[in-house]
Amino acid sequence: MNDNKSHATAAFACVTTLFFAWGFVTSIIDPLIPAVKSVFTLNYAESMLTQFAWFIAYGLVSLPAAALLARLGFVVSIIVALVAMVLGCLLVPVATMLDAYPGVLLALFVIASGVTLLQVAANPLVAVLGAPERSHFRLTFSQAFNSLGTVIGPYLGATIMLSGGLFGAGPDAGAGRTETLRSIDTQFILVASFFAALAIFIWLVRSRIRAAAPTAQDAVAPWRAFGSGWALFGGLAIFLYVGAEVAIASIMINFLVHIEFHTFLARLGFIDALARAGLIDPASTPEEIAGKTLGLCYWGGAMIGRFVGSWLLTKVNAGALLAIAASITTVLCVVVSQASGPAGGVAALSIGFFNSIMFPTIFTLTLARSSAPTSAVSGLLCMAIVGGAVIPPLTGATADALGVGLAFLVPAGAYLGVIAFAAARAKPVSARAATASIVGH
Repeated sequence: MNDNKSHATAAFACVTTLFFAWGFVTSIIDPLIPAVKSVFTLNYAESMLTQFAWFIAYGLVSLPAAALLARLGFVVSIIVALVAMVLGCLLVPVATMLDAYPGVLLALFVIASGVTLLQVAANPLVAVLGAPERSHFRLTFSQAFNSLGTVIGPYLGATIMLSGGLFGAGPDAGAGRTETLRSIDTQFILVASFFAALAIFIWLVRSRIRAAAPTAQDAVAPWRAFGSGWALFGGLAIFLYVGAEVAIASIMINFLVHIEFHTFLARLGFIDALARAGLIDPASTPEEIAGKTLGLCYWGGAMIGRFVGSWLLTKVNAGALLAIAASITTVLCVVVSQASGPAGGVAALSIGFFNSIMFPTIFTLTLARSSAPTSAVSGLLCMAIVGGAVIPPLTGATADALGVGLAFLVPAGAYLGVIAFAAARAKPVSARAATASIVGH
């Protein structure tokens, strides 16, 4: 018994590194958006196509990924996913050398296809690595490390992609454009190296993961999840939540620059404090400061919220906590749409903290109550992340038409759907029922 517990703990620690990895690469898209907006001369809606290219992969790849998981098992699926992510990152420099924005979008789709398979495998794996009644805690705790990746990603991305080049003070626009393109290349080559190292690490610890993972499931048709009403409702909630979260993060840098939030931070002494800590250069461009603020405050708030939330979920009903968090984010979005100046920026950045527990809580509530096999449900839920391809472009189009502040009303509407999911949650299930549902027997 103790051996099984130690195997599960070791496997859980190893798999949690994957959550960091996809949080890191997904959040790099946030500073990439103003970079491509400037270098390819795009409007808000066109620049949001980066998120469309990324998140449409979830809609197209999730169900095939679920079938692949059922056939290959957890470890091989994870390795395949990481290799695909490396290849996609290496396509980015090819696209920029060709000066082709569609090529960048294609590269992002390839990376996101690998991330999709990674999530289809890792989310249910964490859910079953221990006692069923603690699955909410484990997935939320792993998502906290996902949030650590989302803090570091925008910070590093802003440092590399939003400093110098077109964002500097140089008069030579042509040279600045070339410098920005090469900065984008550098960012993705570094990310490719990281994923290659992670793939080697997972291969070296594969025996630990296999020892703790449940017996491989028989191959099942991924579309069997469509026969579960609870799986469909959970999929809708994931669609709306991810769309809202991604839309807010995608527009945040441009929003903070628009309201000149960097001047407010300077008056507070925040920039000087970061400069003394070696985290920022006081002479940084407004875009770079906004990108780092996004990472430290919005995604940093989500990371703190997930650590706090993982503890709260051992004390508070998961559905009730989800309803409270979604209600607060809705109110904050409305505040942003109506406020001007620093108040709007503070409200927008605060949303990250309350977003923190939504994805893992929706995911585990759905797994616990769905009657379909785990691999099929996981595929459906990851497919629902395609909301990140739909809601951000709508938000961008709203920003072009009505202004960047009023665009926050789009994610506000999405959060209302999450509230409905939380309100309609099923009554708590027994540990035995949860085990049967999660394992898929």
